Amino acid sequence: MLGWPVAHSRSPAIQNAALRAAGLCDWHYQLLPVPPELFDETVRGLPAAGFRGVNVTIPHKQAALALAIETSERASRIGAANTLLFRDDGSIWADNTDAPALIQALERQIELGGASALILGAGGTARAAVWALRNAGVGDVAIWNRTPARADELAASFGSRSVNAPGDAASADVLINCTSVGLNDGDELSALALSAEQIGRHRAVVDFVYRTGATALLSAAAAAGVPTIDGVELLIGQGAIAFELFTGRPASVQAMREALQLSAA
Repeated sequence: MLGWPVAHSRSPAIQNAALRAAGLCDWHYQLLPVPPELFDETVRGLPAAGFRGVNVTIPHKQAALALAIETSERASRIGAANTLLFRDDGSIWADNTDAPALIQALERQIELGGASALILGAGGTARAAVWALRNAGVGDVAIWNRTPARADELAASFGSRSVNAPGDAASADVLINCTSVGLNDGDELSALALSAEQIGRHRAVVDFVYRTGATALLSAAAAAGVPTIDGVELLIGQGAIAFELFTGRPASVQAMREALQLSAA
């Protein structure tokens, strides 16, 4: 897992558990903290060091796509990748597993055809979420970002719309946080320009942030009786897809969940 920062990532716990469950005891999944200016150089050197592939997180998802020689259709359309596979001929192939993981989780909560959504953020994760929702039949997707120009650009890329404040789309069926707000202790709803009352208007709330304990966003949604999907669920979903890409074998989701429970104890 490459990111900056990346120390908080729980991907090694779930991926190493899945490797053990699959009997791949000579495989190992690890964290690699990589600043943006060293991303290309680091990734290009990994195949020779014996790596089969990497997952990438903030802030590298768009850089990962640009580095790849070949891409999946969804990664290409999204414009961001979170999974790179190193092929035997030395080429790099990119995919995006955030998108299918999000839809799998949401479809267990809500009928997406004809629904509406509000996305918070405009980075690589937000790009995956907007594309996934549009591809799943969500009609109206609104995007808010603290830098309005980034929301405008993302909205234009996918035929969606940007809003000046989250409250402008408070009636959306689904609210999805694709920012890093909530990762740190003390992060408040005010950083997302939302109130508890506004959160309660949605039919489902998703937070890509994963941490021990609920984020302020998910706590407010749960208090209002709104179904929630946390970052842990999405982490397992996208991780299982990435595991199969890396190894050619299905991941043990049960082993992944048990590993997360142990790591949080």
